[in-house]
Amino acid sequence: MGTFRIEGGHQLHGEITPQGAKNEALQILCAVLLSGEKITINNIPDIIDVNKLIALLEDLGVKIQKKGKGSYTFKADDVNLEYLQSDQFKQDGRGLRGSIMLVGPLLARFGQGYIPKPGGDKIGRRRLDTHFEGFIKLGAKFRYNKEEYFYGVEAEKLKGTYMLLDEASVTGTANIVMAAVLAEGTTTIYNAACEPYLQQLCKMLNRMGAKISGIGSNLLTIEGVDTLGGTEHTMLPDMIEIGSWVGLAAMTKSELTIKNVSWDDLGQIPNAFQKLGIKLERKGDDIYIPKHENGYEVQNYIDGSILTIADAPWPGLTPDLLSILLVVAIQAKGEVVIHQKMFESRLFFVDKLIDMGAKIILCDPHRATVIGHDFKSTLKATTMVSPDIRAGVSLLIAALSAKGTSTINNIEQIDRGYENIDERLRAIGANIVRV
Repeated sequence: MGTFRIEGGHQLHGEITPQGAKNEALQILCAVLLSGEKITINNIPDIIDVNKLIALLEDLGVKIQKKGKGSYTFKADDVNLEYLQSDQFKQDGRGLRGSIMLVGPLLARFGQGYIPKPGGDKIGRRRLDTHFEGFIKLGAKFRYNKEEYFYGVEAEKLKGTYMLLDEASVTGTANIVMAAVLAEGTTTIYNAACEPYLQQLCKMLNRMGAKISGIGSNLLTIEGVDTLGGTEHTMLPDMIEIGSWVGLAAMTKSELTIKNVSWDDLGQIPNAFQKLGIKLERKGDDIYIPKHENGYEVQNYIDGSILTIADAPWPGLTPDLLSILLVVAIQAKGEVVIHQKMFESRLFFVDKLIDMGAKIILCDPHRATVIGHDFKSTLKATTMVSPDIRAGVSLLIAALSAKGTSTINNIEQIDRGYENIDERLRAIGANIVRV
């Protein structure tokens, strides 16, 4: 188990460039199975979860060539379907949440898709019902082996249909879209997720020959086609990482420039930080955060009531950033309620922050009230364990702002979502060592 040792209290300075988007990568990489032609993907982040998925594709028989940093070509012209029934696949697929999105493309192109119950973050229940209900509506037969926790769907030919999703699941929508592009007839998906990453997937599929309309809305119409071709795709920068660096700059009173952020795809993220009183400026396609020498003050509602920051399906605020916003609120002037609606275990890491001196009341599994210090007292260093990707980075931000030397264990959780995070932080002045 890896460890970070962090000496806090240092101001950072310079420029940092966000990696390619993890959540987009997991969708886009699965989509290469929809075609037997060459597909080139750029700006792929070098992180554990993505590398696991690339290895899974290679084991499936996809021909993969690395062209340069973050750039690969994929050719799925000789897929080994027998691997899907192997013990090795049952082991490998279980270790990666994103492996669920292999099912839609495999079902669409080969008439069968299987997946072991996937793992991932321990942040509460994450249902797979939306995925499989969508496949069943397209005409697939579903089976589940309770002893091995192994899911399967099979169909001779998928047929387009109308469906109203029970929730606007991003991965569920992506999976159903990838299945529907090769279905016979027209599929209409209402209450579809419309995140920028899903928009990216739909645009890539259209370049491959798919016919998807309504991109960016919650009503997608897909006219099925017989085959898809090759394409080249460049992934967006990771909006969660961008939010992480904004929070880090504010907490450490640092002057930072975040390069090439694709502002138009950030949605509510800049606004959420501005509600906490954080100043950020748009400079071209960069975000500039000045030193917050006098701190930052929470903006209450017009009637004076306490601010609530809550997650919601896009274009609402992404749930992945609430852990970071919570940590940033620790040093704000004022109070704020953080309401994590989607995952009931994601706020449980606040006990570590309370140990460091934060004033946080965990109201229930979904809500926490933060009473800001206004930098009148500093967090104190401690030893922590990273429970999931986003909580791990939130604890890292807290440690970088704290007085003394902190230790974070189980940093593999952070490495699952952030590329070479210690090297990149050292480049802007952080005192962090990987042990």
